[in-house]
Amino acid sequence: MTIDELIEEVIAREGGYSNHPADRGGPTRWGITEAVARQHGFTGDMRVFPRDEAVAIYRRIYWLRPCFAEVAKHAPALAAELFDTGINMGPAVAGRFLQRALNALNRNEKDYPDLAVDGAVGPATLAALGAFLDRRGPPGETVLIKAAEALQGERYLALAERRPANEAFLYGWLANRIGS
Repeated sequence: MTIDELIEEVIAREGGYSNHPADRGGPTRWGITEAVARQHGFTGDMRVFPRDEAVAIYRRIYWLRPCFAEVAKHAPALAAELFDTGINMGPAVAGRFLQRALNALNRNEKDYPDLAVDGAVGPATLAALGAFLDRRGPPGETVLIKAAEALQGERYLALAERRPANEAFLYGWLANRIGS
């Protein structure tokens, strides 16, 4: 799936304008929060936030900047998962999920050294990903996706446990973000 297709899927799932009272993100449109829109120069009412600006933000902030485009060169389905997770939880969180999974799957550093779990997908993370996939082959990508989704699901449950207002979103998070 191309980044254009991934962005279209996200926009279709996120829909237009929303301002749910329990959502700490406040007003959103096309899945972009008001805070993110403001950081990128939008000053208007979120009800009229342009779709093309959302597309540009998704590409730049959630695909290119966190290096998920580089992950896609090795593991496109994994990159799609990281992109989606990054949109919902932040790109650094998605990067940490990948790094944690790679560390846990490196056979006590026999395959590659442990990574700093800093959320920055750079040369060391990409090298570890390449080494993992060289050793495990195509099924390895599926295992990494499962590991990332397990971490994501645990985080959703913890968010709902820590802040009961998040229970309003838990079902949708699990239904639409895990295994989809």
